[in-house]
Amino acid sequence: MRLTLIALAAGLALQAHAQQPVVAEAPLRAHLSFLADDMLEGRGTGQRGGALAVRYLETQAAVLGLKPLADGGYRQAVKIEGTKLLPGSFVRFDAAGGNSITPANASEIVFGTMGGKDNISIDAPLVFVGYGAIAPEEKWDDYKGVDMKGKILVMMVNDPQPTAEEPNRFAGKAYTYYGRWLYKFEEAVRQGAAGALLIHTTPSASYGWSVPATSFAHERFHLAGSGNPIEGWLQEDTAQKLFAAGGFDLDKLRADAERRDFRPVDLKLKVHAEIKSAIRQIEDYNVVGIVPGSDPKLKEEAVVYSAHWDHLGIDDSAKGDHIWNGAIDNASGAAALLAMAQEAVKHPARRTQVFLWPMGEETGLLGSAAYVQHPAWPLNKTSADLNLDSMNFVGKTRDIGVAGAERSSLYEAAGVVAKQMGLKLAPAIPDLSGAYFRADHFNFARSGVPAFNVGSAVFSGDGYFDFVNDQEKSRARLVAFKNDYHQPSDEYHADWDLSGMVQQAQFTLNLGYYVANQPKMQTWKAGDAFGRLKR
Repeated sequence: MRLTLIALAAGLALQAHAQQPVVAEAPLRAHLSFLADDMLEGRGTGQRGGALAVRYLETQAAVLGLKPLADGGYRQAVKIEGTKLLPGSFVRFDAAGGNSITPANASEIVFGTMGGKDNISIDAPLVFVGYGAIAPEEKWDDYKGVDMKGKILVMMVNDPQPTAEEPNRFAGKAYTYYGRWLYKFEEAVRQGAAGALLIHTTPSASYGWSVPATSFAHERFHLAGSGNPIEGWLQEDTAQKLFAAGGFDLDKLRADAERRDFRPVDLKLKVHAEIKSAIRQIEDYNVVGIVPGSDPKLKEEAVVYSAHWDHLGIDDSAKGDHIWNGAIDNASGAAALLAMAQEAVKHPARRTQVFLWPMGEETGLLGSAAYVQHPAWPLNKTSADLNLDSMNFVGKTRDIGVAGAERSSLYEAAGVVAKQMGLKLAPAIPDLSGAYFRADHFNFARSGVPAFNVGSAVFSGDGYFDFVNDQEKSRARLVAFKNDYHQPSDEYHADWDLSGMVQQAQFTLNLGYYVANQPKMQTWKAGDAFGRLKR
């Protein structure tokens, strides 16, 4: 009898093991190499390559056996507006006494419109608004009720910095959403301003001038509706000259802006801008596929896996390589989701699993913003979103990055899954670049759904990962990718060791199953700002 019980237990163990979904490298590599191929022309939003990517993803979703949306298809339409700056556009700053400064586009200033008009002529005063933040929980208001209608705002990137008296204000040295360029442009719209210009420094933005310069050189997009008539970035040297032309010291005003009693400053400069743009209305698409849950009750709730399919597309006017392939960012995540879905359809979890490929991440998280406005699964019945973006192409690691998971019960869940896989949770580091607010999971978080971007290991600005093989060489390869980020050189290489990418995808799928099979939905930690939101 005892032997029979032992045999039965062993059989059940083998059966359970056999049912465990295992992500395979071959399909992941195949999807990655195709999505990053020149034929897809960088999967640009509103471009032919993007349309090809959507067609590929929806075809693969059907082949894999994912269930479609209620209308029988896998596409979720997103209405957006595209704007491309045309030659002849300029921004001029006029000071008293006839002194004028016209910064060179691309090298000293980048700008464009999100106002929906193809020809805009603006004459407006320039006002410095510090960090441009209104944060009631921090008792912070850079606007102080001053009327900003019709004015152009110039502001700093990042958050008010911690002080000896308040070391934890605005999350200390970490980034908050108030520090993000997206928030600052959004707040300018709410203030009724004529526009907003951000002062760029590499430390405050956490990336070099080439990132906004590349973004504004391409067609830019936003969800159909109102936006700033003018928005853009100023090189710091340019900002110094402009402030001096108005009789102000930029460094002194920046120091003043670190105090709560700061008030907006009229810079005594008039802005004259002529903006000519090619504007088009576009319908692009998220791709969504579903694995229904197996539990009669819990199948009404869901876990979402997400990874954006878009990159920067093709630019025929560029010299040399004019295709921004986006192999790592983010053909890697889109491919991983397909490989994960291939296994998920064979092994339904208790809760429903939703596989989401959002569009327009590179242009401001547009697809995920549209999804949470019109979710395929009710947000109040969505336990979590696990996002994949720019995955590990270097090799296996001994740890797994879970930055942002500590905000919710997902951190404890990730710890259980990591232990099962023989991994460590990478130690928390300050979010100095605002990474938590820069990927599609953030739109779920700001809608009240526990969410984070699942990483392969720690990635500080110095590129530390606990690699299994050749730590120094592996680290160097990762650090070198900074030169490829948002550049045409982000291309697929057949000699990549994808074992780390497979490991990352497997961890994400395992975590999704753990969350999908738990009796209760995931929750935010007490006191977390997102925990106060209602789904």
